[in-house]
Amino acid sequence: MLPSAEQIAADVRLALREDVGNGDLTAALVPSGIVRAAIVSRQQAVLSGLAWASEVFAQVDENVELGWCLSDGEQMAENQVVCEIRGEAASILTAERTALNFLQTLSGTATITAKYVAAVAGSGVNILDTRKTIPGLRLAQKYAVTCGGGMNHRIGLHDMVLIKENHIAAAGSISAVLKKASARYEDVPVEIEVESLEELEQALTAGARRVLLDNFDLEQLARAVKLNGGRARLEASGGVSFETVAEIAATGVDDISIGVLTKDVSAVDFSLLFS
Repeated sequence: MLPSAEQIAADVRLALREDVGNGDLTAALVPSGIVRAAIVSRQQAVLSGLAWASEVFAQVDENVELGWCLSDGEQMAENQVVCEIRGEAASILTAERTALNFLQTLSGTATITAKYVAAVAGSGVNILDTRKTIPGLRLAQKYAVTCGGGMNHRIGLHDMVLIKENHIAAAGSISAVLKKASARYEDVPVEIEVESLEELEQALTAGARRVLLDNFDLEQLARAVKLNGGRARLEASGGVSFETVAEIAATGVDDISIGVLTKDVSAVDFSLLFS
Protein backbone atom coordinates (compact mmCIF):
# COMPACT_ATOMS: atom_id res chain seq x y z
CA MET A 1 0.00 0.00 0.00
CA LEU A 2 1.24 3.47 -0.86
CA PRO A 3 2.20 5.32 2.35
CA SER A 4 0.21 8.39 3.31
CA ALA A 5 0.88 11.74 1.67
CA GLU A 6 2.11 12.97 5.05
CA GLN A 7 4.65 10.16 5.29
CA ILE A 8 5.93 10.72 1.75
CA ALA A 9 6.22 14.47 2.39
CA ALA A 10 8.19 13.77 5.57
CA ASP A 11 10.56 11.41 3.70
CA VAL A 12 11.16 14.10 1.10
CA ARG A 13 11.68 16.91 3.61
CA LEU A 14 14.41 14.92 5.31
CA ALA A 15 16.07 14.05 2.01
CA LEU A 16 16.03 17.66 0.80
CA ARG A 17 17.32 18.90 4.13
CA GLU A 18 20.43 16.75 3.86
CA ASP A 19 20.99 17.55 0.16
CA VAL A 20 19.95 21.18 -0.24
CA GLY A 21 20.46 22.44 3.30
CA ASN A 22 20.25 26.22 3.33
CA GLY A 23 20.28 26.50 -0.47
CA ASP A 24 21.65 25.14 -3.73
CA LEU A 25 24.79 27.22 -4.31
CA THR A 26 25.36 25.99 -7.86
CA ALA A 27 21.76 26.41 -9.02
CA ALA A 28 22.00 30.07 -7.94
CA LEU A 29 24.33 30.58 -10.92
CA VAL A 30 21.69 29.41 -13.44
CA PRO A 31 19.81 32.16 -15.31
CA SER A 32 16.06 32.40 -14.77
CA GLY A 33 13.95 30.78 -17.46
CA ILE A 34 11.52 27.99 -18.23
CA VAL A 35 13.07 24.86 -19.72
CA ARG A 36 11.98 21.35 -20.64
CA ALA A 37 13.68 18.20 -19.38
CA ALA A 38 13.05 14.47 -19.11
CA ILE A 39 13.87 11.65 -16.72
CA VAL A 40 15.19 8.69 -18.69
CA SER A 41 15.69 5.10 -17.57
CA ARG A 42 19.08 3.78 -18.65
CA GLN A 43 18.17 0.11 -18.22
CA GLN A 44 15.31 -2.34 -18.22
CA ALA A 45 13.71 -2.29 -14.79
CA VAL A 46 10.46 -2.01 -12.84
CA LEU A 47 9.47 1.55 -11.98
CA SER A 48 8.71 2.60 -8.41
CA GLY A 49 8.80 5.87 -6.49
CA LEU A 50 6.71 8.31 -8.52
CA ALA A 51 5.02 9.82 -5.47
CA TRP A 52 8.36 10.56 -3.80
CA ALA A 53 9.93 12.04 -6.93
CA SER A 54 6.84 14.18 -7.57
CA GLU A 55 6.91 15.42 -3.99
CA VAL A 56 10.56 16.42 -4.34
CA PHE A 57 9.77 18.73 -7.25
CA ALA A 58 6.67 20.07 -5.49
CA GLN A 59 8.61 20.95 -2.35
CA VAL A 60 11.40 22.62 -4.32
CA ASP A 61 9.05 24.54 -6.65
CA GLU A 62 5.31 23.90 -6.83
CA ASN A 63 5.22 25.43 -10.33
CA VAL A 64 7.33 22.67 -11.88
CA GLU A 65 5.10 20.57 -14.14
CA LEU A 66 5.56 16.79 -14.40
CA GLY A 67 4.10 14.41 -16.95
CA TRP A 68 4.71 10.80 -16.02
CA CYS A 69 4.78 8.42 -18.97
CA LEU A 70 4.59 5.23 -16.86
CA SER A 71 3.11 4.17 -13.55
CA ASP A 72 4.63 2.39 -10.58
CA GLY A 73 4.96 -1.33 -11.23
CA GLU A 74 5.40 -0.97 -14.99
CA GLN A 75 8.41 -2.23 -16.89
CA MET A 76 10.82 0.36 -18.25
CA ALA A 77 12.89 -0.17 -21.35
CA GLU A 78 16.48 0.99 -21.78
CA ASN A 79 16.60 4.70 -22.67
CA GLN A 80 12.85 5.12 -22.17
CA VAL A 81 11.49 8.52 -21.17
CA VAL A 82 9.80 8.05 -17.81
CA CYS A 83 8.78 11.64 -17.06
CA GLU A 84 8.59 14.91 -18.97
CA ILE A 85 9.32 18.08 -16.97
CA ARG A 86 8.70 21.79 -17.52
CA GLY A 87 9.81 24.53 -15.13
CA GLU A 88 12.53 26.87 -13.95
CA ALA A 89 15.95 25.44 -14.75
CA ALA A 90 17.32 26.19 -11.29
CA SER A 91 14.41 24.43 -9.59
CA ILE A 92 14.75 21.34 -11.75
CA LEU A 93 18.49 21.16 -11.07
CA THR A 94 17.98 21.52 -7.32
CA ALA A 95 15.41 18.73 -7.22
CA GLU A 96 17.18 16.45 -9.68
CA ARG A 97 19.45 14.36 -7.47
CA THR A 98 16.99 13.84 -4.61
CA ALA A 99 14.21 12.82 -7.01
CA LEU A 100 16.49 10.39 -8.83
CA ASN A 101 17.76 8.98 -5.53
CA PHE A 102 14.23 7.96 -4.60
CA LEU A 103 13.53 6.53 -8.06
CA GLN A 104 16.79 4.58 -8.31
CA THR A 105 16.43 3.01 -4.86
CA LEU A 106 12.74 2.14 -4.97
CA SER A 107 12.92 0.94 -8.58
CA GLY A 108 15.88 -1.22 -7.59
CA THR A 109 13.80 -2.82 -4.85
CA ALA A 110 10.85 -3.37 -7.20
CA THR A 111 13.09 -4.82 -9.91
CA ILE A 112 14.80 -7.46 -7.79
CA THR A 113 11.45 -8.39 -6.25
CA ALA A 114 9.95 -8.91 -9.70
CA LYS A 115 12.80 -11.27 -10.60
CA TYR A 116 12.15 -13.45 -7.56
CA VAL A 117 8.40 -13.38 -8.17
CA ALA A 118 8.95 -14.49 -11.78
CA ALA A 119 11.21 -17.32 -10.60
CA VAL A 120 8.37 -18.90 -8.58
CA ALA A 121 5.53 -18.09 -10.99
CA GLY A 122 2.84 -20.76 -11.00
CA SER A 123 3.85 -22.25 -7.66
CA GLY A 124 1.37 -20.28 -5.56
CA VAL A 125 4.18 -19.26 -3.21
CA ASN A 126 4.35 -15.66 -1.96
CA ILE A 127 7.61 -13.72 -1.99
CA LEU A 128 7.85 -11.70 1.24
CA ASP A 129 10.12 -8.89 2.38
CA THR A 130 11.71 -8.51 5.84
CA ARG A 131 12.66 -5.72 8.26
CA LYS A 132 16.13 -5.48 6.70
CA THR A 133 15.40 -2.09 5.17
CA ILE A 134 17.25 1.20 4.71
CA PRO A 135 16.68 3.23 7.91
CA GLY A 136 13.99 5.83 7.37
CA LEU A 137 12.73 4.25 4.14
CA ARG A 138 10.94 1.15 5.43
CA LEU A 139 7.45 2.08 4.25
CA ALA A 140 8.82 3.30 0.93
CA GLN A 141 10.76 0.10 0.31
CA LYS A 142 7.91 -2.13 1.40
CA TYR A 143 5.69 -0.29 -1.07
CA ALA A 144 8.33 -0.88 -3.76
CA VAL A 145 8.24 -4.61 -2.98
CA THR A 146 4.53 -4.62 -3.84
CA CYS A 147 5.29 -2.79 -7.10
CA GLY A 148 7.47 -5.77 -8.00
CA GLY A 149 4.71 -8.24 -7.21
CA GLY A 150 5.92 -9.24 -3.76
CA MET A 151 4.05 -9.09 -0.46
CA ASN A 152 4.86 -7.42 2.83
CA HIS A 153 5.74 -9.33 5.96
CA ARG A 154 5.30 -7.37 9.19
CA ILE A 155 6.02 -3.65 8.99
CA GLY A 156 7.80 -3.55 12.34
CA LEU A 157 7.76 -4.84 15.88
CA HIS A 158 4.36 -3.27 16.49
CA ASP A 159 2.02 -5.04 14.06
CA MET A 160 2.90 -8.72 14.37
CA VAL A 161 4.51 -11.15 16.82
CA LEU A 162 7.53 -13.06 15.50
CA ILE A 163 8.96 -15.32 18.19
CA LYS A 164 12.66 -16.12 17.66
CA GLU A 165 15.15 -18.38 19.41
CA ASN A 166 16.09 -15.84 22.09
CA HIS A 167 12.43 -15.24 22.90
CA ILE A 168 11.97 -19.00 23.26
CA ALA A 169 15.06 -19.29 25.47
CA ALA A 170 13.90 -16.45 27.71
CA ALA A 171 10.38 -17.91 28.01
CA GLY A 172 11.64 -21.43 28.74
CA SER A 173 10.08 -23.38 25.88
CA ILE A 174 8.19 -23.18 22.61
CA SER A 175 4.93 -24.20 24.25
CA ALA A 176 5.33 -21.65 27.05
CA VAL A 177 5.98 -18.69 24.76
CA LEU A 178 3.17 -19.65 22.36
CA LYS A 179 0.74 -20.01 25.25
CA LYS A 180 1.68 -16.55 26.49
CA ALA A 181 1.41 -15.03 23.02
CA SER A 182 -2.00 -16.59 22.46
CA ALA A 183 -3.31 -15.25 25.75
CA ARG A 184 -1.87 -11.76 25.28
CA TYR A 185 -2.52 -11.12 21.58
CA GLU A 186 -5.91 -12.35 20.45
CA ASP A 187 -6.14 -10.11 17.36
CA VAL A 188 -2.47 -9.93 16.34
CA PRO A 189 -0.79 -12.43 13.96
CA VAL A 190 1.69 -14.68 15.76
CA GLU A 191 4.53 -16.52 14.03
CA ILE A 192 7.27 -18.64 15.59
CA GLU A 193 10.70 -19.42 14.17
CA VAL A 194 11.99 -23.00 14.39
CA GLU A 195 15.39 -24.42 13.49
CA SER A 196 14.63 -28.15 13.29
CA LEU A 197 11.88 -30.64 12.57
CA GLU A 198 11.72 -31.42 16.28
CA GLU A 199 11.04 -27.76 17.06
CA LEU A 200 8.43 -27.67 14.29
CA GLU A 201 6.61 -30.59 15.89
CA GLN A 202 6.70 -28.83 19.25
CA ALA A 203 5.30 -25.65 17.69
CA LEU A 204 2.50 -27.49 15.90
CA THR A 205 1.59 -29.42 19.03
CA ALA A 206 1.41 -26.10 20.90
CA GLY A 207 -1.05 -24.76 18.32
CA ALA A 208 1.18 -22.62 16.10
CA ARG A 209 -0.66 -21.31 13.05
CA ARG A 210 2.28 -19.68 11.32
CA VAL A 211 5.85 -21.04 11.41
CA LEU A 212 9.11 -19.69 10.00
CA LEU A 213 11.51 -22.47 8.95
CA ASP A 214 14.94 -20.96 9.52
CA ASN A 215 17.73 -22.13 7.20
CA PHE A 216 16.15 -25.50 6.40
CA ASP A 217 17.70 -27.28 3.42
CA LEU A 218 15.50 -28.60 0.61
CA GLU A 219 15.11 -32.06 2.14
CA GLN A 220 14.18 -30.59 5.52
CA LEU A 221 11.67 -28.23 3.91
CA ALA A 222 9.96 -31.09 2.11
CA ARG A 223 9.83 -33.11 5.32
CA ALA A 224 8.49 -30.08 7.19
CA VAL A 225 5.65 -29.66 4.69
CA LYS A 226 4.73 -33.34 5.09
CA LEU A 227 4.94 -33.17 8.88
CA ASN A 228 2.85 -30.02 8.94
CA GLY A 229 0.01 -31.56 6.97
CA GLY A 230 -1.61 -28.18 6.41
CA ARG A 231 -1.91 -27.36 10.10
CA ALA A 232 0.09 -24.11 9.90
CA ARG A 233 1.27 -21.63 7.29
CA LEU A 234 4.93 -22.34 6.54
CA GLU A 235 7.50 -19.70 5.63
CA ALA A 236 10.98 -20.58 4.38
CA SER A 237 13.73 -18.11 5.22
CA GLY A 238 17.51 -17.98 5.03
CA GLY A 239 19.92 -18.84 2.23
CA VAL A 240 17.49 -17.92 -0.53
CA SER A 241 18.98 -16.97 -3.92
CA PHE A 242 17.88 -16.82 -7.55
CA GLU A 243 19.46 -20.25 -7.96
CA THR A 244 17.51 -21.85 -5.11
CA VAL A 245 14.19 -20.00 -4.86
CA ALA A 246 12.30 -22.14 -7.40
CA GLU A 247 13.43 -25.35 -5.72
CA ILE A 248 12.39 -23.98 -2.34
CA ALA A 249 8.98 -23.09 -3.73
CA ALA A 250 8.62 -26.61 -5.13
CA THR A 251 8.84 -28.12 -1.63
CA GLY A 252 5.32 -26.90 -0.91
CA VAL A 253 5.94 -24.07 1.56
CA ASP A 254 3.49 -21.17 1.51
CA ASP A 255 5.86 -18.18 1.71
CA ILE A 256 9.51 -17.37 1.12
CA SER A 257 10.96 -14.33 2.88
CA ILE A 258 14.04 -12.70 1.34
CA GLY A 259 16.14 -10.01 3.02
CA VAL A 260 18.05 -9.01 -0.11
CA LEU A 261 14.92 -7.46 -1.61
CA THR A 262 15.48 -4.40 0.57
CA LYS A 263 18.97 -4.63 2.07
CA ASP A 264 21.13 -5.36 -0.99
CA VAL A 265 19.58 -2.86 -3.37
CA SER A 266 21.19 -2.38 -6.77
CA ALA A 267 20.15 1.10 -7.86
CA VAL A 268 18.45 1.49 -11.23
CA ASP A 269 20.25 3.96 -13.50
CA PHE A 270 18.29 7.12 -14.33
CA SER A 271 19.32 10.36 -16.00
CA LEU A 272 17.68 13.78 -16.12
CA LEU A 273 18.32 15.51 -19.44
CA PHE A 274 17.46 19.03 -20.58
CA SER A 275 15.82 19.23 -24.01
